[in-house]
Amino acid sequence: MEIEKLRAEIDRVDSELMPLFLRRMDLSAAIAGEKARAGAAIRDRARERDILRAAAERAGDKAEYARLLYNAILEYSRSYQRDLITPDDDSDLPEECEEMFPRAATVACQGVEGAYSQSAADRALPFADITFMRTFEGVFQAVESGLCRFGVLPIENSAHGSVTQVYDLMKSHRFFIVRSVRLHISHSLMALPGARLEDIRAVTSHEQAIGQCSRFISSLPDVKVRLSENTAVAARTVAESGDRTLAAISQEECAALYGLNILRRAIQNTDNNHTRFIVIEKQPRVYPGANRISMQFSTPHTPGALAGVISRFSAMGLNLTKLESRPVEGSDFRYIFYVDLEASLRDMAVRRMILSLKKDLPLFTFLGSYQEV
Repeated sequence: MEIEKLRAEIDRVDSELMPLFLRRMDLSAAIAGEKARAGAAIRDRARERDILRAAAERAGDKAEYARLLYNAILEYSRSYQRDLITPDDDSDLPEECEEMFPRAATVACQGVEGAYSQSAADRALPFADITFMRTFEGVFQAVESGLCRFGVLPIENSAHGSVTQVYDLMKSHRFFIVRSVRLHISHSLMALPGARLEDIRAVTSHEQAIGQCSRFISSLPDVKVRLSENTAVAARTVAESGDRTLAAISQEECAALYGLNILRRAIQNTDNNHTRFIVIEKQPRVYPGANRISMQFSTPHTPGALAGVISRFSAMGLNLTKLESRPVEGSDFRYIFYVDLEASLRDMAVRRMILSLKKDLPLFTFLGSYQEV
């Protein structure tokens, strides 16, 4: 019963804390009005340092926890003041449209016939009219220019991690994610008819596939690795080479497509091998059933800035499914963060949170709200 008594005491303390917290937020609102009239900045770093120092001194051996608490309070106070001084304008956030996600449209994919991106496109749009681009950047450009309505790009693999080239390109292109596709990936080793496994002296494929099949490759004696633009490009390269010592790692369908023989099937390191693809569009559409949100942002170059952003998701009970960081070119250890979370734009609290982040952060881009299939 002792724990119940202690919990009752905690409940009593919490009931005393809440009115004080609300009173502090009311005072922050009053200060926001004074700052607005004076044209003063919302953040006063000297004042915040004094508050944190005083809190740590009063907390004794719990100074570290006191600083964490007051850091959060100060952040929420700043956010509240920004909301009061700059009213929310959610016109930049799309509403869910009545139009269902199409089954047929023009789609740009990287690679050639037989690429995994093609399989993902077929999953998302069963009657897609596919245009193949040589590079990932070509896919972004095809969507931006209006050449294709949609683009399909690999974003991460469950065994080998993120496709960093795509993340880096996201910084310089304007697009919206309107769907994502989770595809099981099974790699096969294939070569020209008549070639045997013991004949192989070189293997070619995309770097992601090479990484996903690293254990099998290491079991082959004296075999060199050659990187290719795409797994399907690798299969086509072997077919056109006339070289029976060269093999490709690609999906099984490419063997029939390019007249190759399969030497080994399912050579990936783990059978639990899945790749996520994003479907991008030029227009910010939110199709029915959207239950994921993606965004990118930078934070102030101060201690705890990223933790402060993540704490907002946690406070709302939102599940963060992806956090990726990529360096800002030409800067000293500054990063852009990419976040995926399970949430819906139909939730007004989520919309307010996104608008608050847009006001609070030095860089913020809403990337889309979508469903994964």
